[in-house]
Amino acid sequence: MIRMRHWLACAVALLALAMPVLAQAQGVPILDSVSQGANTRYSVSLELVALMTLLTVLPSLLLMMTPFVRIIIVMSLLRQALGTGQTPPNQVLVGLALFLTFFIMSPILGEVYNNALVPYLNNGLSFNDALAAAEAPIRTFMLNQTRREEIGAFLQIAGRGELVIRRRFRSRRWCRPSSPPS
Repeated sequence: MIRMRHWLACAVALLALAMPVLAQAQGVPILDSVSQGANTRYSVSLELVALMTLLTVLPSLLLMMTPFVRIIIVMSLLRQALGTGQTPPNQVLVGLALFLTFFIMSPILGEVYNNALVPYLNNGLSFNDALAAAEAPIRTFMLNQTRREEIGAFLQIAGRGELVIRRRFRSRRWCRPSSPPS
């Protein structure tokens, strides 16, 4: 009886060791891309990896590329200034800040949707062209929210040279007067 259990346990162990050999993949392309002229199609698993990465990075993108941080800071300072302590809870402030963020960002998101996502889903644009079309309105929004001097300072720190500011109009804030004041 003990010998029979011993042989049975050995047979199960050998079968378990042989399972990976028996269960070989059938040639499913895990990370594959096919180029057809200017268009490149990626395998479903690669697109799924990109989607999961985007979902993981989405909270930090919300913080970095939208006015969410500015809104929540102003709301918390307002709560402190009113002396209400924790009367509007943090969840309420975050909800209001998210609502205001999406309200402010809706024209930009609409532009990205109409100019990049819809043509890409209708196979009118390649992925790279859709990414460039989506990047333009977001880049414009972010540059409008940043002072030129700060961008120039970061370029100097990075060792990438000076920022050349070209403006259509003259403003005391951005340009030095051509002659010293008399």
